[in-house]
Amino acid sequence: MKRANSTGLDCSNRSTMLTFAAAVFFLIVTPGPGVLSTAGVGSGFGFAAGARYMAGLFVGTNLVALAVVSGLAAAVLAEPRLRTLLFYASVAYLLYLALRIAFSGSKIAFMERQKAPGVLGGIALQAINPKAYAVNTAFFSGFAFWPASAAVETLLKFAIINAIWVPIHFLWLGAGVLLRRLELPRPVQVLINVIMALSMLAVVALAALAPH
Repeated sequence: MKRANSTGLDCSNRSTMLTFAAAVFFLIVTPGPGVLSTAGVGSGFGFAAGARYMAGLFVGTNLVALAVVSGLAAAVLAEPRLRTLLFYASVAYLLYLALRIAFSGSKIAFMERQKAPGVLGGIALQAINPKAYAVNTAFFSGFAFWPASAAVETLLKFAIINAIWVPIHFLWLGAGVLLRRLELPRPVQVLINVIMALSMLAVVALAALAPH
């Protein structure tokens, strides 16, 4: 029988932890409302505005994670009317964002607004972001790697998630800021807008097809 070492991990559990870290990376790095809008704010308003918005996303995603861990999210979303309202609000927002990208003209525009969304905008997006709930549920309900203590495992998961979340979002923010500084040919600008819009529509489609 396998025994956990002094850290509470045997070889199998260490492997599960590494698998968890890999899952966190791939689920966060793939285009979704959070990273796409982070790049959009960087593209439209610069690094400082993007960093403030990203701070809101950071707070929001951790609040969603806490709701998932505490069971509050499951209890709230068990109400069919509230769950449906959240679903349609998130789909409507993502559709709006995708259309703004697709019809943004000759500008590089992941998201175009007169005023940059700040910390509250980031928190609000995560509150209605179906990917935030789905991803955090997957993270905290699976990948058991610390059998000695569920509390320790939860804290470690928070640490791992945030250690990966922050640099990935800074990379997307940097990509948006870089596009802001480039003077790209019109065909390239249009192609980027179309690709980003299609990415957002893919997120909408996945949300619509998923059980809600």
